[in-house]
Amino acid sequence: MSVKQGLLALLAEEPMYGARLRSEFEARTGGTWPLNIGQVYTTLARLERDGLVEPVGGPDVEGRISYRLTELGRTAADAWWRTPVDRDSTPRDELVIKLALAVTSPGVDVAAVVQTQRTATLTHLRDLTRLKASAPDEPNGHDLAWQLVLESLLFNGEAEVRWLDHVESTLARHVGMPLSPVPAPADLPDVAQPRISSRKGARA
Repeated sequence: MSVKQGLLALLAEEPMYGARLRSEFEARTGGTWPLNIGQVYTTLARLERDGLVEPVGGPDVEGRISYRLTELGRTAADAWWRTPVDRDSTPRDELVIKLALAVTSPGVDVAAVVQTQRTATLTHLRDLTRLKASAPDEPNGHDLAWQLVLESLLFNGEAEVRWLDHVESTLARHVGMPLSPVPAPADLPDVAQPRISSRKGARA
């Protein structure tokens, strides 16, 4: 998600200062994409430079400056809701790059790379499934936003496992790489901490 567009969307509701923008962004996305406060203020500075936001008066007693959208900024925020996310530019995916290099690098055990990643992804999926089971039956507000983010991560994780299966079977056909057994859930290691913030953690 574009931090720039996310901040514009939040400021479309009401003026906010940097720390509150970070808090709102993280709360509404389930804490999945934490922001550095420096990143927030750097983005605000760029938005102000581009004429999309402007400060509201001077700093408060704690030295915080609130920002609001300009007319140009409100137009940009409205346009974001109406514009589909651009899929023409392919983002860099570390796992894809890793496997592409692995199959062309001598001495790399590609089967082990695939199996290690599959085990980690299945473990992550188990953590996400546990969190989903703890979600309220009738979510609303931030809980609903968190649930949608959580379900997106589940779908992406499931797709990654299917892709890893495809990679393994493709390599087995082309280079004779032996297939690795898919670990049963009981074989997966226990994980002390989930890899996505719970709603309680996101609100902190």
